[in-house]
Amino acid sequence: MTDLLSMLYPYVKAFHVMAVISWMAGLFYLPRLFVYHAERSAQGHEPTASFVIMEQKLLRMIMNPAMIATWISGLCLVMTPGIVSWALIWPWTKAGCVLGMTWFHMWCARQRRLLEAGKGKDGRYYRMMNEVPTLLMMVIVLSVIVKF
Repeated sequence: MTDLLSMLYPYVKAFHVMAVISWMAGLFYLPRLFVYHAERSAQGHEPTASFVIMEQKLLRMIMNPAMIATWISGLCLVMTPGIVSWALIWPWTKAGCVLGMTWFHMWCARQRRLLEAGKGKDGRYYRMMNEVPTLLMMVIVLSVIVKF
């Protein structure tokens, strides 16, 4: 069994990296769409219907599957014997930030529904929130590469 795990590990890791890249692309882009959506709405412009469609498709067709793939492949990597030492700090910081990233994903889903209903926040708020996944990503990458 461990031979099979050793053989599959690089493929699962590669799939995990691809899933993370896809998820992060959505987490970076969706709040930018929120900024434009909120600002156009505040100016009284009507092309918000196209923003609703773009936000909906990005979340449902790219971000949700990418998040699920990230979680499944990440859990498979964590369960591979000898890969993670939970006595170190880095797996805990990464896990905390991944939970934070998942919270941010759910926050985006809620904000999308609020914007669609015309109850969203202003563009400045979404600009500030757009920095959250960047900060979490920095901690995750440093945790995994430096292994502090």
